[in-house]
Amino acid sequence: MSIVTLVGNPRPGSRTLSVATSATQAVGDRLSAASEAYEVVDLSDLAPHLLSPVKHPDVGAALELVTGASVLVVASPTYKGTYTGLLKSFLDRLPPDALAGTAALPLLVMGDPKHSLAVEVHLRPLLVELGAFVPTPGLAVLESQIPELGEVVAGWGDRVAPQVTAVLKEGALS
Repeated sequence: MSIVTLVGNPRPGSRTLSVATSATQAVGDRLSAASEAYEVVDLSDLAPHLLSPVKHPDVGAALELVTGASVLVVASPTYKGTYTGLLKSFLDRLPPDALAGTAALPLLVMGDPKHSLAVEVHLRPLLVELGAFVPTPGLAVLESQIPELGEVVAGWGDRVAPQVTAVLKEGALS
């Protein structure tokens, strides 16, 4: 089983990256995948190449890693009430049903609780459109919750891991 974290924050070393890797670890621990190394696609590294008309090998490698994941944690800061354009630019490169067979876990980091539904209203439908199975709920993390992040991601991991496990087992049996 491969677990990949996709981070759509344009800033290197962002809080979104920290939250996303913590969430990935929490889910991975509950999927008995704790011994595996998790891959991270940090789009801040790829930003200069995403809109270039010339194909860049690092973008191709990132797309391959994302489409090959069994479990994909997709994280973004909330920007203008939704995910970043950087994340959208990357995901727009995927063909229809590119995430079929993938359990995708949406995550948004936000400064204001009024954006807490954005993870379900905006990011979840995008992942479903790409063919992913997206268990509910996605994770909406307020910046004020980051100091108690361990508790936040543990509770979320407890809720989504059984759904992910069931779907992955079902897929293996098909």
